[in-house]
Amino acid sequence: MGIQDIIEGKKQWRAHVARVKALPPDYQIVYKEIQKYLFKVGPIDLPDGNLLSGIIDFFEEGVAAGKGVLELIGNDVAAFADDLVKDSRTNADIYQESISGKPNTAEK
Repeated sequence: MGIQDIIEGKKQWRAHVARVKALPPDYQIVYKEIQKYLFKVGPIDLPDGNLLSGIIDFFEEGVAAGKGVLELIGNDVAAFADDLVKDSRTNADIYQESISGKPNTAEK
């Protein structure tokens, strides 16, 4: 990864954060909770994927339709976040494999 890649990554992240800040306050709170959860246990390809920007796209559509954030995702934010990563290999999976004692299953 070169310096240009780092600079481009920072530009993309700043644009991402600006989109989040443009959302209504209730959407921002829910987004930040989902983001926090995904950074902790989310998919291992989270930095390379489009999951976070897809959530913002979904939220922006909800705002445009005049819906509240809980109308879009339901009352259980954690269940919504779990559904987003249900078919993905997560950091939690890697941790579980590492403590289960199964040889050659944990990534290094």
